Amino acid sequence: MNQQIIDEISAFRMPAYREIPDVGLYLEQAQKFAAEYFKTLETISITTSMISNYVKKGLIKNPVKKQYNREQIAYILFIAVAKSVISLEEVQLLLDIQKARAERDSTPVDCEKAYLYFCTEFESALQYVFGLAPELPPLDDTSDQDLQLLRNLIITVAHKIYLDKAFALAGKEEKVEQ
Repeated sequence: MNQQIIDEISAFRMPAYREIPDVGLYLEQAQKFAAEYFKTLETISITTSMISNYVKKGLIKNPVKKQYNREQIAYILFIAVAKSVISLEEVQLLLDIQKARAERDSTPVDCEKAYLYFCTEFESALQYVFGLAPELPPLDDTSDQDLQLLRNLIITVAHKIYLDKAFALAGKEEKVEQ
């Protein structure tokens, strides 16, 4: 892996929950906000049509007065990552598992907490897969199948990003040799 890619992955950070605008972003603004974070990863894309489809399928709530709030944008970021390796139906299943867990524990879904966990796992997986960290941090509860499922999804995304970057790099090197 070349140094530029390693530097990009090393510097990659998801926006903190509080950094996500909560003033209400229109569709195009929400799309641009999300896409900006994923531009160095290239594997993950997000379009306005995709976001509209997420709303239509019930993956995220309808915008209020055509504006997306912080919670909706956090869901958009998660869905964009997840859908790079699984179907939207499987993303819906993951979200349903999260809701069922909250109901089982008699607690509301804490979007900020779930988003923070997702971001921490995603950034850690990228660091590990690209060789920037010797191992993944241990799971809070290794017997928790829901956390294992999420971790494995995120590791799969990190491996896909690695492979896409490696193949793109190999393609560039091959063109230079010709």
